[in-house]
Amino acid sequence: MQTKPETAIGLDVGGTRIRAARIERCGHMRARLAEPVARDRAAFVAQVVRLIEAVRDGSTCAVGIGLPGRIAGVTGGVHSAGYLDIAGLDLAGVVTEQTGLPCRIGNDAAMALVAEAQGMAGLVAMITIGTGVGGALLLDGRPFYGSNFAGQFGHMVVDHEGPLCKCGQRGCIETFCAGPALGALITKGGLPETTKAEDLLDATDAGDEAAAELVKAWASPMTRALQSLIAVVDPACIILGGGLGHDMARALGHLPKAGTWFDRPVVAARMGDDAGTIGAGLAGFLAVGPT
Repeated sequence: MQTKPETAIGLDVGGTRIRAARIERCGHMRARLAEPVARDRAAFVAQVVRLIEAVRDGSTCAVGIGLPGRIAGVTGGVHSAGYLDIAGLDLAGVVTEQTGLPCRIGNDAAMALVAEAQGMAGLVAMITIGTGVGGALLLDGRPFYGSNFAGQFGHMVVDHEGPLCKCGQRGCIETFCAGPALGALITKGGLPETTKAEDLLDATDAGDEAAAELVKAWASPMTRALQSLIAVVDPACIILGGGLGHDMARALGHLPKAGTWFDRPVVAARMGDDAGTIGAGLAGFLAVGPT
């Protein structure tokens, strides 16, 4: 009798919704669920356990969970999780205790990168652009965290006299390229608040000089951040993800090339909302090792 492929449960906790699915080692997604995130601490833990139980089956051997915020990659410690009140919670320990499954916790960007970089060798970087700017590193298929927090690319400083960031520094890339910063540029340019990055890029492609200036103002700081990232860690490839990742990749195409010293592939993520869930499941397998 043919046995089922081994699976892990992947959970991706987003800004408003939590997604759960059963993932095979090859990355195929099986049973899946999605629902609004429970923001209360106790309710969130109960929700995570309930979703795991709902999608697991006899082939399930592990769990991986991607969380927003400042997550210690090596230890899985939750130092902050944005809007979620779970700082200091041993979520992996609670999940293992209540489900009997080993659990790996990581930053949501790291989990997405695990999925997006399947089959890529060497060092791969991801920068996620959305409400904030995050990032992650992957080395030969495994998340690379340095001492614990490597990959916080949103806090690379590109202008020491720039806006104050929530981290306490001035001029972090997040203050120039995240969604709120783009919205501020759109408002300053006198455009309707409903204007999207895609609208600006389409107008730029059509020859609108005012739109082109806004695109340049949004993307130029990212160019400086990419140059610094390449100079320091020299990844084989940089993937731009998050809700604005594809738009940023288009915007960068309108700027002059940085030169051969900083010439590395920069590509848009391709897996959309599924990346975080699939990557979390694949990361879950790391808690049990290879087959």
